[in-house]
Amino acid sequence: MKILARYLFRQLTVFILFTLAGLLALYNFFDLIGELGDLGKGGYQLSDALLYVLLQTPSNAYNLLPIAVLIGGIFALSTLAGNAELTVMRAAGVSVKRLLSWLLIIGVLYGAVTLLLGEYVAPVAKQAANQHRLAATKAMLVGEFRSGVWVKDGHQIVNIAEMLPDLTILGIRIYEFGDKMVLNRILEGTTGKYKGNGEWQLQDSAETRFAPNEGGVSMTKAAAGNWATSITPEMLAVLLVEPSQMSGRALYSYIDHLRRNNQKTSRYELALWGKLFYPLACLSMIVIALPFAQTQRRSGNVGVRLFAGIIVGMSFHFLNQVVVYLGELRSWPPPLVVSIPTLFFLFIAIVMLWRQERR
Repeated sequence: MKILARYLFRQLTVFILFTLAGLLALYNFFDLIGELGDLGKGGYQLSDALLYVLLQTPSNAYNLLPIAVLIGGIFALSTLAGNAELTVMRAAGVSVKRLLSWLLIIGVLYGAVTLLLGEYVAPVAKQAANQHRLAATKAMLVGEFRSGVWVKDGHQIVNIAEMLPDLTILGIRIYEFGDKMVLNRILEGTTGKYKGNGEWQLQDSAETRFAPNEGGVSMTKAAAGNWATSITPEMLAVLLVEPSQMSGRALYSYIDHLRRNNQKTSRYELALWGKLFYPLACLSMIVIALPFAQTQRRSGNVGVRLFAGIIVGMSFHFLNQVVVYLGELRSWPPPLVVSIPTLFFLFIAIVMLWRQERR
């Protein structure tokens, strides 16, 4: 039995990885096409676009892995059924329950890979991609260090300790230089909100001016101050990762921050619960591949199998998006909302298997 389990795992892995590679190539190609229109903006070149698309790959892989598990699983199991290998396994004493348990183990493994991608790899790569694109298209120097995000805007070098998803910036420090890069002033603020027309309002601001010819250094403090710059919230937004692409740890931390400040958390709770349930989609996808493969066992038309897998995979992706939007709009309980697509397709798979076994 162990030999059969290893053989099944090997066959499924080959087809799933092959499918994932094909889907990623297709998505990256269209991403690259979308970037061609921005070539020439600032210093944005083809090499920058290629690097940006490459850094998007982990995020695309995270989104596509359950679909790849479904399509690859259907193709692999259909091939085994077409070659009568599934029939031989059943004749050797492998029951549907045993076969299903093997598939569930494989689904758990790919679910773990999905979880690791979404928690550790995709958010970091996505943020790096956004930073690289901003630096190239806006001709700004952008970097992220332990001290926060650094942005160069003309004669200003700006340090932002933290950026919240509502685009409030925390811990702002602006170094303004004059001719020959002589430091003229340092402007600081605890928080900053965009007022429009290239102006930010800083809370608890402190301004230090350096004027050796006019008496040296002077410092002024105020409850609020203004900062004029070409940096806009839209530019800072691309340095952030969307809630659906944030890590679970970051989402939990930000939800706690919103609760302590009596602010609405539903959008981020949906994203957090989505992070928890999305890897389980690999389970329902690999399970639903089995009845699809057995349904097609007398057909040699590979195109029909692939088309069926693509339709089901796209339906899952579409349903996942729709229920999230409806859940946010109607304020439905987040655990219920994010579990609907996975449980729905798992239910369909179980019903199909039950009907097949009754025949």
